[in-house]
Amino acid sequence: MRQERQPCVYLLTNGLYGAIYIGVTSDLLGRLVQHREGLISGFTSRFKIHRLVHFEIFDTMESAIAREKQFKNWRRQWKINPINSGNPQWVDLAVGFGLPPLARSGRTNGS
Repeated sequence: MRQERQPCVYLLTNGLYGAIYIGVTSDLLGRLVQHREGLISGFTSRFKIHRLVHFEIFDTMESAIAREKQFKNWRRQWKINPINSGNPQWVDLAVGFGLPPLARSGRTNGS
């Protein structure tokens, strides 16, 4: 049976108010596993950015890509606002998808 694809934009971090990574995918769970296992080289693996703190689901990949571009053009505080609005403790939302929790780390001052 083929897994249904669901376009989404996701924000990862390496800790409370840490570095933020913005990505787009049609398979969020699969992409989270790739990030956590270091299968995606670059920024996320180098800085251990694996904690899912925000995601938005879309009907089409075009809509998800447009939102990703919007996020990437925003200032840092504008990216932090939707995280704080829906997930003020910056908990790892990937646990809700069945992934194991990550060790808590990171900054706490919001800069």
